[in-house]
Amino acid sequence: MGTETFPVLSLIVLSPFVGAILLLIEPQRWYYAIRITSLFFALLSLLGSLYVFACYDPSLGGFQFVEHYPLVPALGISYHVGVDGISLVLVLLTAFILVAGVFASWTISSRSKEFYILLLLLVTGVFGVFVTLDLFIFFLFYELAVLPMYLLIGVWGSSTTIPPKGPFKTAIREMGVGGKEYGAMKLTLYLLFGSAFILVGILGIYGLSGAGTFDYQALYGVEIPSHLQNWLFLLFYVGFGTLAGVWPIHTWSPDGHAAAPTATSMMHAGVLMKLGAYGVIRIGMGLLPEAAHVFSPVIGTIAIVNIVYGAFGAMWQRDLKYVVAYSSVSHMGIVMLGAATLNEMGINGSVFQMFSHGIMTGLLFALVGLVYEKAHTREILKMGGFARCMPGIATFFAIGGLTSLGLPGLSGFVAEVLVFMGAWKSKYSWWLVPAVFGAFITAVYVLRVLKWIFFGPFDKKEHIGDASGVEWIALLLLSGILVVMGLYPKLLLDPIDVATVEFLEKVLR
Repeated sequence: MGTETFPVLSLIVLSPFVGAILLLIEPQRWYYAIRITSLFFALLSLLGSLYVFACYDPSLGGFQFVEHYPLVPALGISYHVGVDGISLVLVLLTAFILVAGVFASWTISSRSKEFYILLLLLVTGVFGVFVTLDLFIFFLFYELAVLPMYLLIGVWGSSTTIPPKGPFKTAIREMGVGGKEYGAMKLTLYLLFGSAFILVGILGIYGLSGAGTFDYQALYGVEIPSHLQNWLFLLFYVGFGTLAGVWPIHTWSPDGHAAAPTATSMMHAGVLMKLGAYGVIRIGMGLLPEAAHVFSPVIGTIAIVNIVYGAFGAMWQRDLKYVVAYSSVSHMGIVMLGAATLNEMGINGSVFQMFSHGIMTGLLFALVGLVYEKAHTREILKMGGFARCMPGIATFFAIGGLTSLGLPGLSGFVAEVLVFMGAWKSKYSWWLVPAVFGAFITAVYVLRVLKWIFFGPFDKKEHIGDASGVEWIALLLLSGILVVMGLYPKLLLDPIDVATVEFLEKVLR
C-alpha cells in the first residue's frame, strides 16, 4: 500500500501551508495567479485525502498511514500522525470544504492575496488537528486553526444592524453588536478562553500519567485516578465544547457566522466546530473513559438543550445568515448527543453527522453569500419569489434545507436516524423525545424560509441573476456529496464503524 514510504498525511497537511508561503511572494496584482495557486494546493490536499480514503483498510482498523519523527525526546514530543476511520472522514470533509471555499471566494477583490493566505493557514491547522497523535503538536495545530479567524472576519467580514432593544439596549449599542469587529473579537476571546482549558487539561494528563510523553497512543491505557479524571474531563469538555457551540458557551457562534465572509463561514461551521466535537470524543472520552461515563448524562442533556434551543433560535431569526448559524448550534447538539450515548450506533451517527452537517452548512453558507451578492440583502422578509430569477440557487438551497431537516435520501437522514436510535438504546432513552421535537422545529423553519425567499410574489424591480461561472462548482460539488452519502452511506460508515468499535472497547473496558 505504500503507506510507510510515502508521507501522504504530511502532504495533506503541508500542501495548504506551502501554498500560503508561495502566495507571499506573488504580487497582489496577479489576480488569477493567486486564485490558481490557492486552488492547486487545495486540490492537492483533496487528492491526498481521496487517496487515503481509498487506500484505508477497514479490515485492519486502527491508525494507518502513520508517520513518527521525534522532535523533543526529553519531553516526549514528536511529530506523530495517523488516521483511523473517524479522523479519516473528517480529513476528507476538510478537503472538500477547502476546495469549495476557494471557488466560493473567487470574486473577492479586496486584498484577496492576504485572504487566501489566512484561509490556507487556517486549513493547515485543521488538517493537523485531525491527523496528529501527539497532544502537544495537537494544541499547536489547534491554535493555528483558530487564530486566523479574527483577521478573516475583522477585515473581510460584513456588519449587520441590530436594533438595540430590551434591558440591555445600551450595552448592545455601545458594544456594536452585529458589527464585524464585534463578531471577530467575541469569537476570538471565547475560543482563546476555551484554549486555556484545553492546554491545562493536556498538561494535566502529561503530568498525572507519569508516562513522560504527549503521545496519544502511549497515553491510551494509562490509569489516572477517577476524581482527577473528572476534573480533567471538565477542562476538555468546556475547552472543546466552546468551539463545538455547546450551550451556554455558544453565543460567539451565531455572531461569528453572521459577520464572517462566505468561505470563512463555510470553514467555520463546516469544519472548525467539528474540531470541538472531535476533541471531546478523541481526547476527553478516549483518554478519560471513567469520567466519560460519569459525565455522559450531562453531555446528553446539554446536547438536547442545544438541539431545541438552536432550532427555536433559527426559527426566530429574520437574517438569513443567522438562521443558518443557529441551525448549526442545533445540529452540533445532535453530534454531541450521539457521542453521549456511548454506544456504537450513536457514535457512528455522531461522526456521520459531523460530515453531513459540514457539507450541508458549507453549501448553505455558499448559497447565502450568493443570495446576498445578487439581491444585496439578507433580510428574509424583504425577499420573495426568487425561484423565478435564480432557479439554480433555489434548487441547491432546497437540497441543503431538506438535508438539514433529515429528508430520506439525503445524508442528514442517515445521521439523525443513527443518533436517535443510539439515544433510544442508551440508558437515557428519554433523550429521544426532545431530540425528535427539535427535528420537527427544524422542518418548520427550513420550509418557512424556503417559502419566504424563493416562492410567493416577486416584487424586485432590479435585475437579479442566478449563479454563474465558477459559482456553480462549489454548489454542484457539495450538493452531490449530500445526495451520494444519503443514498450510499456505507462508503463512510464502514471505516467509521471499525474505529467506533475499537474506541468503545477501550472506553467501556
